[in-house]
Amino acid sequence: MNKTVLISGTSSGFGAATANYFAAKGWNVIATMRDTSKTESLDRSENIFVTKLDVQDRTSIDAAIAAGINRFGSIDVVVNNAGYGQFGVFETVSRETIQKQFDVNVFGAMDVTRAILPHFRAKRSGIIINISSGAGAIGFPMASIYSSSKFALEGWTEGIRYELASLGISAKIIEPGGALQTDFMNRVGGESAGLQLINDYVPFLEQIGKAYTRMRNAVDADAIERVVLSIYEAATDGTDRLRYFPTSDIQALLNARRNTSEEEYQAFTDKFFAAE
Repeated sequence: MNKTVLISGTSSGFGAATANYFAAKGWNVIATMRDTSKTESLDRSENIFVTKLDVQDRTSIDAAIAAGINRFGSIDVVVNNAGYGQFGVFETVSRETIQKQFDVNVFGAMDVTRAILPHFRAKRSGIIINISSGAGAIGFPMASIYSSSKFALEGWTEGIRYELASLGISAKIIEPGGALQTDFMNRVGGESAGLQLINDYVPFLEQIGKAYTRMRNAVDADAIERVVLSIYEAATDGTDRLRYFPTSDIQALLNARRNTSEEEYQAFTDKFFAAE
């Protein structure tokens, strides 16, 4: 019997590519999205079932899970992929905008997970794969809101991993750095548009703009493929591994974060984000 994966946020980017890859590998795919008319990026495959799921609407979460189980009989893996990035100087971002960032990136993933756990507990099996970011390990300038949401996602995932392991359920994290190459960055621009510009920050914005240009130029050409393969590996490798690092563009930052002293890490990142 084919296994089944439910993926949130499949209208574009990593989500659509992951849905297509799993389907090509013979999996049943419950491809969910807020607007089910946006399926242009999905392959026309009999084993891809499209249904509405808005992570900010718990009723739609329950309905999507029920519809997927009704269609395929069971769900084996959930990929919490839906999310976006709020960029901007912290002082310019309203509390309401910050709340929305956490509602989608953190509470949305929590609500999808909470909704699927009774099904996984009944089977004594299942895998939760949360799509984080290198920004979930490193506080990126101009992305303090996004980074803090991903830090929260990672801390929560690491905590529930212990709770769920005794039930045969795994919780895993994907930390891509190549999001700059997907539609994610287009949405970043949209979510950040209209923020107040405080002139005092202009020199900093010019400096950090150069740093982000360097980062964007370093993105792996096959970043999306690497992320998709990493998600598939997490779903199929049969291990209890927690974190997966698919792209190389921010590997130096991750290595500094996890393999050096605090003083060395701070010196490295200060230089990394400095203008050249």
